[in-house]
Amino acid sequence: MSLRITFPGGVAVNAEYKGQTIHTDQPREYGGGGTAPAPFDLFLASIGTCAGFYALRFCQERGLDTAGLALEVTTALDPETRKIGTLGLELHLPDGFPAKYHAAIERAVDQCAVKRHIVAPPRFELTVTPPVEMAAELVGTLETAGVSHP
Repeated sequence: MSLRITFPGGVAVNAEYKGQTIHTDQPREYGGGGTAPAPFDLFLASIGTCAGFYALRFCQERGLDTAGLALEVTTALDPETRKIGTLGLELHLPDGFPAKYHAAIERAVDQCAVKRHIVAPPRFELTVTPPVEMAAELVGTLETAGVSHP
């Protein structure tokens, strides 16, 4: 899987993936145009929409009415780290939702793939690829120093 990140202007940053473009921008107070969600907003939305998908599919697979089904994502900052310290998910069940499924839908929502990747995070690796001119200059420098290259 690969996403291509592009820079359309200002502080907007887009992600191109599977033939679609996901637009992001910063709020005006951070130098952006406020034309799209900020990347961090999409992070929070991905958690909510993923968990919501699991709730929705749970109901659909059982033929349960989803009118009124909703999920709310809330955050609370940790004052020491100034990062999110608590992320809350509140699932609002529709009227008439069978009590016998309460624990089961909770388990289903808990399987959210985004959440599971936060709980057991992947390793991040950054590779910086120099422009072609810089790479040629680097090869020349190595050759001058007597270092062989592939």
